[in-house]
Amino acid sequence: MIDSVQLILLIVIIVLTILLVVLGIQVFFILRDVRQTITKTNRILENADSITSNIQEPLEALASFALGAKATSLFGVVKFIKSFLGRDSDDRRSSRE
Repeated sequence: MIDSVQLILLIVIIVLTILLVVLGIQVFFILRDVRQTITKTNRILENADSITSNIQEPLEALASFALGAKATSLFGVVKFIKSFLGRDSDDRRSSRE
């Protein structure tokens, strides 16, 4: 028949097997939750990328427009100053003559 040592070993093996099965099921659920979390995070990052690119395009257009307007106004101011200085020096030359 079965000795007490064999009975204890059988009980230990059964308990360990049950614990390992429960542990395996828990690991499966944890990995499934991790997969769902990673999927949701990926969707959030894709949406953030889409939003930033949708915001970036108009801002780039606005920045280029502002830069163009600034350059145009700067050239206008320089042209005005040159014309003013040019007239002033022409006035001086005509008064000297």
